[in-house]
Amino acid sequence: MRNNRDRADQPTLEAIAEAALTVVDDEGPEALSFRRVAQLLGVSHATVFRRCGDFDGLVNACADRLAARIPLVGQDQDWATATEARFAAFYRVLIEHPGLVALRSGRAWWGPHLLSRLVEPQLAHNIAAGMTPEAAIRVYRRLYLLTLGAVAFVDHRDAKRVRTAARTALAALDPEDFPALTGNLDVVVAAQTDHEVYHGALRQLIDASAAACPGR
Repeated sequence: MRNNRDRADQPTLEAIAEAALTVVDDEGPEALSFRRVAQLLGVSHATVFRRCGDFDGLVNACADRLAARIPLVGQDQDWATATEARFAAFYRVLIEHPGLVALRSGRAWWGPHLLSRLVEPQLAHNIAAGMTPEAAIRVYRRLYLLTLGAVAFVDHRDAKRVRTAARTALAALDPEDFPALTGNLDVVVAAQTDHEVYHGALRQLIDASAAACPGR
């Protein structure tokens, strides 16, 4: 009976993921550890370790917790409209958690929520719109990599700091060696945190991919 009660008192994987995301968001990705998450939850670090398996399991749980926030977009919408909605939602989730994006570098993302809310519906919609399976996965990968790349190097939660750092770096350049950068400093700096850079590129890529959709 004691063992059953102890198991019922253990934190769920969802609770562990939420605590881990709090650590990453508030303290930085380098602060994430089993011990730190356990401290927030008031349990032993061994408990967190057993629930996640290893550090990759902890990061994967965080990633899938975020993916659960991506809304489901049905195929009843026009292909281009639905595609933009799915990836724009993915982008919004990622820009709120840049630390997790950094932690996921080099790690595959096969969590059930990402698969069911983004990968599967987008591939199915691509094929339903007339793409071959080969074209469907190529288009998906291009959109996916565009989105990850747009958030991988910029902390959009602190746009002022990003722009200040960019301005400082560019101001130190020799105008004779870097006339395009130094001569357009304000424009270059503003582009670092301009969300329209991503959304414009997303629409352009969707428009370019539409040619592979004879059934749309």
